[in-house]
Amino acid sequence: MLQKTTLLSLLALLFLSPKMQAQDSEIGNWLLYFGNQKINNRFNFHNEVQYRSYNFIGDTEQFLLRTGLGYDLTENNNNILVGFAYIYSENYIPGTDEKFHTNEYRIYEQLITKSQFGPVYMTNRYRFEQRFIDDNFKMRLRYFLSLNVPLNKKVLEKNAFYASAYNEIFINVEPLTFDRDRVYGGFGYCINKNCKVEAGIMSQLFTEGSTTQFQIMFFNNLPF
Repeated sequence: MLQKTTLLSLLALLFLSPKMQAQDSEIGNWLLYFGNQKINNRFNFHNEVQYRSYNFIGDTEQFLLRTGLGYDLTENNNNILVGFAYIYSENYIPGTDEKFHTNEYRIYEQLITKSQFGPVYMTNRYRFEQRFIDDNFKMRLRYFLSLNVPLNKKVLEKNAFYASAYNEIFINVEPLTFDRDRVYGGFGYCINKNCKVEAGIMSQLFTEGSTTQFQIMFFNNLPF
């Protein structure tokens, strides 16, 4: 019990930094679906839908569709994936209540590695994006680190509750500049070995200011 409490404290120190503070605007809400279906022993199909709102619901910020084809370099680990995404965004004109919208088409390549240290499940993701935003072309690097710790069981299995945290940093390529950093902490529940739900708070940190979003996530790994 002491070891688990210590691990949770480390999660809080690593991910829930004092920099997590909202702007004067409302806390936003992100509804996220992540699907990952095995095609065979090596290949997998990734599918993802996200609805992002400036408030709890109704004031649309973004709608995102993402898909990809992955290949396991080793069994259930070290997955490489190539994919495509479409993002519709509604952005406020600074100082007004007016919005303008953008359409983004994105190609991306990524590597995911997974490991376990005692009760701690760790995931590393390295992603490279080529972004076509209306008439502009941009490239971006992303590094994602997540930790999950079961609370009522020794492993993440059916009926397990768990604590979750992640940090993801975004770097623009040309010029090489900081874009944003996402910091998240929450709790989840394993419905069974293939499905889980999770909810938490995520803060996006920019060079100037930050935003805060509530996140509700559903993960579906049911096979075809």
